[in-house]
Amino acid sequence: MEYFKQPRLKSVNKVKPEYPLGMFPSAFVEKFCGNITYVHLTNQYPVITGDDWERIFADSINADWKPSNIGLDDIIMNQSAWGAKTVLSSSKTIFSTKSVRLISGRNSPIYSYDEDNITKSADPFRLGEEVLGIWNERVSAIRQKYKFVRTCVLIRNKELTEFVLFEKDTVRYDSSEYDWVWNKRGNLNGLIKNTEIIKFTWQPHGSQFTIHENVPMNALKIRLNKVPTLIDKEKALDDLAFDNSWYNIVQ
Repeated sequence: MEYFKQPRLKSVNKVKPEYPLGMFPSAFVEKFCGNITYVHLTNQYPVITGDDWERIFADSINADWKPSNIGLDDIIMNQSAWGAKTVLSSSKTIFSTKSVRLISGRNSPIYSYDEDNITKSADPFRLGEEVLGIWNERVSAIRQKYKFVRTCVLIRNKELTEFVLFEKDTVRYDSSEYDWVWNKRGNLNGLIKNTEIIKFTWQPHGSQFTIHENVPMNALKIRLNKVPTLIDKEKALDDLAFDNSWYNIVQ
């Protein structure tokens, strides 16, 4: 068999990602833990919302936080964009979490494809293709703007002291690689072809689209060893010399 050497092309885009997938910058952990510590310091009932996680992740990698309607490019740095997902774990062994469900938008075949039947009597394969088609179009739109698109996932415990973090590439999915079936709850499941492994769940009521994602073996696992005492509100206001000169009654 004749052997051909790989050609060298001048037009190849040599832009590199800010860092390899899942290999966070050296200062990431300290910045992340500093942000979490501040949440404990300033909140009587510490909690992290989706927006909080976006801001924390952006700060931890020195990126810009720019919330978007699509939700796949809320964090921006040069030619890279990230979406952010946070999952509350009810398990007592958060570090052994094997998979998570990532709510990934509302995909409505009624709006996007003029479907008039999204009940269990509808063809699951057709609906499944349409649901994936909506997701794929969103991903394509973002990838036209950015060279690298990822999703950063934070799994947290209720006490906000243990965390599992990982990244995944935000990709299009080939509908031919999945089988679609209605489950007992009336939701549509996308199964990896010729298996019983669920990759997607779509709920007709509300059009919620969920991606089932495995937690990678190299996921970053962090435990806070110290949690600060909640800052005293009255003392903080006294330190600021807060009084009625700080505000006006407009009406």
